[in-house]
Parts: sequence; structure tokens; C-alpha cells
Amino acid sequence: MFHQPVLIYNPAAGKLRRNPEGILQRTKAALARGRVGTEKPLELLPTTGPDMAGNLAREAIGRGADLVIVLGGDGTVNEVLQGMAQSSVPLGVLPGGTANCLAMELGLGSRLERAVERLTACQPKTVALGRATPAGVTANGNGSASPSRWFLLMCGAGLDAAIVDEVHSGLKKSTGKLAYWVAGLAQFRRRVGPMKVEVGGKTFDCGFALFSSIRNYGGDMEIASGASLLKDDFEIVLFEGTNPLRYAAYMMAVGIGQVQKMPGVHTLRAQSAQLITPAPTQVDGEFFSRGAVRLEAVPNAITLLLPAGYK
Repeated sequence: MFHQPVLIYNPAAGKLRRNPEGILQRTKAALARGRVGTEKPLELLPTTGPDMAGNLAREAIGRGADLVIVLGGDGTVNEVLQGMAQSSVPLGVLPGGTANCLAMELGLGSRLERAVERLTACQPKTVALGRATPAGVTANGNGSASPSRWFLLMCGAGLDAAIVDEVHSGLKKSTGKLAYWVAGLAQFRRRVGPMKVEVGGKTFDCGFALFSSIRNYGGDMEIASGASLLKDDFEIVLFEGTNPLRYAAYMMAVGIGQVQKMPGVHTLRAQSAQLITPAPTQVDGEFFSRGAVRLEAVPNAITLLLPAGYK
């Protein structure tokens, strides 16, 4: 039981934009029925701009919060991580964004009321976080001012990060996932940029690299089928080639769950890796860098509310 929970929410997130007051009241009532926050009322903390959710989380923990719940998309969750990484306060998530990869991974679903009910039955578990650091920079700190970026779900390099960078924010607000498909189709008009990735002392040539701690990709697809938040390393899936038609075939294989059997697809496991070639990267669905990047999985870096049956 938690006695001083806070709810950080993004008013601009897809679900909240439609009926913010009604959604917040239903969320508070459902959490109370699940015996969350019986000693003090749930404190509501709205974000008012980019990169402020981490500060809200950090300040709430400093005031004694013993649970941080995030209602928003995966990007809002990622911002909160920057303020709570390596603390002992548990993090709970509720779907409020476009893809909601984490909520889908945990089996909470995309329907908010049902997700609240399922969240109240979850238990805290300490898990690893990924950390992305620009090459040549020493990783330090857990604040938004640090050059490193914590991530919980995945880091993508190459093609998918280029797509994330191309997504039109207005189209995303009005159409949701369709904006990613529009940006993706635009990428398929040009060749995929080649890059080199180093894993375990070996160098691989590819056009898309995924370093993942979850199976879910995009909310309703699966690429890293052996990944798990309970593991202290990444499942790394590397895609060879620069021809966009080849990537169209890869994506069709993703749709039928056979991508790791495709020629040109390599699956590895490692606790660290290096993107040697400067290339676009995204973490948890948010654009991160265009340079070379070091990646590492840091064990026991966050406490997450997980369903009892999660594997």
C-alpha cells in the first residue's frame, strides 16, 4: 500500500486532450478503489512543456512521494525516468499516449479504466534501465542536463530513428500512429543510411539496429521476441542492407512474427554496445542524437510496478 502517491500527467497526450477533467477524476476514483493512496489524496502534477516531467518526479520524491504514476505516452514516461533513475520509489504507468508500448508490454492494455484496475494489482520489482551516452562523453548524473539519457524500453538506431525524426507533430496529434506510417513511407523513397555497430568486440554493418528491453514495438508489433524487462541486458536485432524494398520485406515479416528468421537479420544479447557510425538514434520513441552513441544496460536502476505474471 502506498501512502503518498503522485500522478504526473501530460495534458497534451492523445487520450487526455479529449476529456482531461473526466479522465483524471475516473483515474483517481479507480486508484482509490484499488487501495492506492488511502492516507493522503493523490497529488496531480501536470506537465506544461517538454522535459519538465523529470523535474516534477524529482521534486515529488524530495517531498516524500512513495509512488510516481505516469499518465501519458512513452515519451512522458521517459522524461519521468530522468528524474527518478536509481531512486527506490516505484514507478507505475497508465496508457495516455499514441503507442503506449510499455502499457501494452505489461498487459495493462490501452483502455485506461481497465489499465488502472490492473495497475493496482501490480507489485514493485527492481529492473534495469538502458543508458545512451554520446561517444566521447562520460556518463554521469540522472538529470535532464546530463548528456546521457536513460531509457526503459528501447533504443533504435538508423531507419526507425529517422522516421521518428520525420514525424509531423500536428499530424501525430490529429491521427496518432498514422503519422508514423506517413513518415515511414517518406523514408522508403530513399536509400537507408549504412552504419556500423559494435557488440561484444565484433563490428556489424546494418541500416537499422534495435536495442530492446521489451518485446513490444510500436504498440502492436513484436521485433525483439526474447526481450524482457526482467533481464539485465538488451536483445539486439540488427538489419542488414540499404535498399528500402528490403526493409519493406522486413516489416512484412514483423507483421507475421517471422522477422528474426529473415536473411540479413541478426539477433544478439549484450549488456553494452556501441554505435560507431554517426546515425540518428531514438530512445523510447523520442529522438535522441545524430552522432555516435554508447549504450549500456544498468541493473537495478528503477523500481517498476509489474504484473505478477510478467516474464
